[in-house]
Amino acid sequence: QVQLEESGGGLVQAGGSLRLSCAASGSIFSFNAMGWYHQAPGKQRELVAIISSGGTVNYADSVKDRFTISRDNAKNTMYLQMNSLKPEDTAVYFCYVRRPAPVGEYVHWGHGTQVTVSS
Repeated sequence: QVQLEESGGGLVQAGGSLRLSCAASGSIFSFNAMGWYHQAPGKQRELVAIISSGGTVNYADSVKDRFTISRDNAKNTMYLQMNSLKPEDTAVYFCYVRRPAPVGEYVHWGHGTQVTVSS
C-alpha cells in the first residue's frame, strides 16, 4: 500500500506563490505517473498537472506557464510550484499516483490540502 501526504497549502493573495509537496511512503521510482488534481466546491475533481516516470509533463490549460510539477526520486516526493495564483485556483489539491499492478494499474490518492487565493 502507498501512503501519500500533501503539504504546503494555505491562504495567499492573488499574484502570490505556494509550493505543494506530496511525500510518498514508498519509492516513487517505480510509479508510472504522479500528478495533482484539484477540486473546487461544487465542482468535479480536475487534473492540474501530471508527470510520467520518464519525466514527461502535462498541464491543464488554465495553469500552463504558472504552475510547475516536478519530482525528486531520492526524496520520494513530488512538488507543485504555483505562481501568479488567481482566486479561481482556490480548491483542495490532491496528490495521486499510478503504479503497476498484475493487471492494469493501482491508483492512490492523498487526503488533499486546501489552497485559498484571496482577491
